[in-house]
Amino acid sequence: MTILKIAIQKSGRLSEKSLELLKDCGIKLPNGDRKLKMEAQNFPIEVLFLRDDDIPQYVEQGVADIGILGENEVWEKNKSVHTVENLGFAKCKLSLAIPKEENYTGLSFFNNKKVATSYPKILKKFFDEKGINVEIEEIGGSVEIAPGIGLANAIFDIVSTGSTLVMNGLKEVEVVTQSSAILISNKSLNKEKQQILEKLLFRIKAVKTASENKYILLNAPVSAIAQISSILPGMKSPTVLPLGEEGWVSIHSVVKEDEFWAVIDQLKTLGAQGILVLPIEKMVL
Repeated sequence: MTILKIAIQKSGRLSEKSLELLKDCGIKLPNGDRKLKMEAQNFPIEVLFLRDDDIPQYVEQGVADIGILGENEVWEKNKSVHTVENLGFAKCKLSLAIPKEENYTGLSFFNNKKVATSYPKILKKFFDEKGINVEIEEIGGSVEIAPGIGLANAIFDIVSTGSTLVMNGLKEVEVVTQSSAILISNKSLNKEKQQILEKLLFRIKAVKTASENKYILLNAPVSAIAQISSILPGMKSPTVLPLGEEGWVSIHSVVKEDEFWAVIDQLKTLGAQGILVLPIEKMVL
C-alpha cells in the first residue's frame, strides 16, 4: 500500500499544532512515547519527527513527501519544494532589534553594523534590496545575547510576544517579514501519493475553513429578514425558520471570525435577540 510520508517538527509549539491539525482531520496516530516516526491507524500517512530546519532538504530529496513547518525555514533553506497550503497557525514576525538604550534613526542605523541571526539568507536579501551594507554574524541559537556580549550591534530573529527581547535589554525596531506554518511537498510526487495528498488537503481545508468561521443562530422580526440576510449571507443564504410567536423568525447562518463583533452590533441594531454563536468543527464548501 502506498504511504505518504509527512515531516513535522519533533518538538515545540509548531509540532503540537501540527499533530493537533492531523487529529482534527480525523487521522488517528498511536498513543504513547513519541518515536522518530509513526504510522496512522486509519489513513495512509506516516509521520516523521525531524528538526524543522532539516525538513525542506528532506522534502526536496524525497525522504519525506510533504512537510509542515514555518515559512521562514523554507525561505532560509531555499530548497526546491512546492508550497501547497498556508495553514494559518504558528504566526510570528522576523524582526530587527537593537539595545534599548540606542537611538534608532531608521534603517540607515544598520549601515556598517554587525547583525547576529540564525537566518542569514533572509537578512542578506532584505538589506541588499535596501542598499544597506551590514556584516552578518550567523549563529545557531541564543541570538538575543549577541549584543550583550559584544558579538554584534543588533539581532534579526523570530519575535512572538517580545518578552525575550525585553529580558535581554533589546527593543524591536523593524519588522522585516511575517511568517506562519505552511504545508510543502516534493515536486515529483507519483500519482498515488498525489491522490493521498489531495485527500489530506481536502480535510485540512475543511478544518481551516471551520476555524475561520462561527455558526450563528438568532431570533429576529420578519421585517428584518432581508437586511439581516445581507449581513449574514452564509455559504449561499441563511436558513430562516418561523417561530411560535407571530412576526418572528429564527435565522441560522455563518459569520467570519474576524468580522464577528462588527456583525453582532449590526444585528442588535436591526432588532436581533437571543444571539447564539457556536464553533464549527468541520466546514466543507
